Amino acid sequence: MTETSAKRGSGRTGRARRGNPVSRFYGAIALFIRQILDELRKVVRPTGPELVRYTTVVIVFVLVIMAVVSGLDFVWSKLISWAFTGKVL
Repeated sequence: MTETSAKRGSGRTGRARRGNPVSRFYGAIALFIRQILDELRKVVRPTGPELVRYTTVVIVFVLVIMAVVSGLDFVWSKLISWAFTGKVL
């Protein structure tokens, strides 16, 4: 391997970063925003019917979980009340 190809291969090994820290900071922000926009271009957005279906599924799921948690809370409160007072309130 020649000296020039070794320098090209790794880039940052053993060398300090060069340039103004402020311009590097803004350059990093610009790179980050470009990468975000590139990833957003890959996103497949749902159609209208899919969006309604997904929203309905989420709402039904949340309601079911709320009912389960409420039921468990009610049962546990009755059991604890019975355990400490001897009667169910």
